[in-house]
Order: sequence, then structure tokens, then C-alpha cells
Amino acid sequence: MILNYSPNMLKTYKLCPRKYYFKYIERVNVPILNTPFEKGKKIHALANYYLQNIDISKIEAALTPEEKQTWRALQNNDYFKMKCLETEYQLSSKLGVFWLGGRMDALMQDGNSYYILDYKTGSVPDNPKYDYQTMIYLTNLDKSLESYETINFVYIDLKRNKDLLITYNAELKAEYQDKITDICKKISSDKAYSPNHQSCKNCEYSHLCSKSL
Repeated sequence: MILNYSPNMLKTYKLCPRKYYFKYIERVNVPILNTPFEKGKKIHALANYYLQNIDISKIEAALTPEEKQTWRALQNNDYFKMKCLETEYQLSSKLGVFWLGGRMDALMQDGNSYYILDYKTGSVPDNPKYDYQTMIYLTNLDKSLESYETINFVYIDLKRNKDLLITYNAELKAEYQDKITDICKKISSDKAYSPNHQSCKNCEYSHLCSKSL
């Protein structure tokens, strides 16, 4: 079985190996209320259809005033106005013996520079430059392009109406590959999946931690 490590898998393992075990190895599904994520889902769906030139007028009409304001902010964003190459773009690559996968909100182009867009209606990662999503997406894109002037990751913070740009370079490439390879090795060799009890408070799997693996 070939395992594609996604950013969420690596984030989950770093947060708590036991949670990783329940979620990705045992595949225990725990219902979570989706109410806080509904706005984000709508905006992502709208952006996907819009960039594919699909009529979204009926969907727009059903938006709340707050959702409409968020959607207009994305439409007016300079990065969002660039030439769109792909939307909801699934891209994988191999780093050493490990496969990395992820789905980009959109891939844009300006000349020979490429921009991975990630729309955020909630919070941006605390350390976006070294977030696993940033590292895996830029690594995958680097491996998929034959040539480029620059490749970039853009967090479009719709909550605060600002952008955060991360430009890939040789130094980051080496750092990213080391960090990704290191955690993938830890996951692949882990046999205990010990819990991190500091993260139990808001964990949907906390009631299972007292049970043996």
C-alpha cells in the first residue's frame, strides 16, 4: 500500500501521535459539528465554480450579507485576478521513499511565476512559512514544473482582508525537504503512537485514549 502523506496527516501526528493513530490508521470517524466551517465551504465552492467560468448567480443570491462581503473581497483580490491554471488542484510528488499529496485551492500564473492560493475565512497558521501545508504544496509544485522564475504560496486572509506571501527558494527547499522527511520517518517507524495529553482538551478522540492500542 502506497501512503500519500497529506499536510493534515503530518499536522495531526505532530499534535498527537495517538490522534493520528485513531484518525488515519484505525479510521475512527467522530462526528463534528460543521457550523463554523459552512462559510468557508461556500466561499471555496464559489471560487471553484467562478474560476471555471460556471454561472454562480443563483449561489450568490443565497449568500448572507456577511458571506457576500467575504466573497467580494476575494473577487477583488489581486492574486485571485491572475490567470488561473487549475482550481481544487490535486498534486502529488515523491520525496525520497515518501509520497506527498495535497489539494490546492487554486494555482495561478503571472508570466513565468506561479502562485498557490489558499483562501482563509478563519485563522491563518501560526507559523505559515513552516506550516506543513505550505511546505508540501511548494515542494510538490517545484517537482511538477520544468522551469519557473518563482513559485509562491499566498494565504488570502479574508477575515482580516490581507495577504501573506511566501516565496520559495533554494534555502527553503532544503529546509522543507528535511522537515518533511523527518516527520514522515517518525510516522512510518512509530509503533506506539503515544498520546500527547496536552492536546486532549479539544480532541474528539480524547474518550478513546484510556483504551489500549
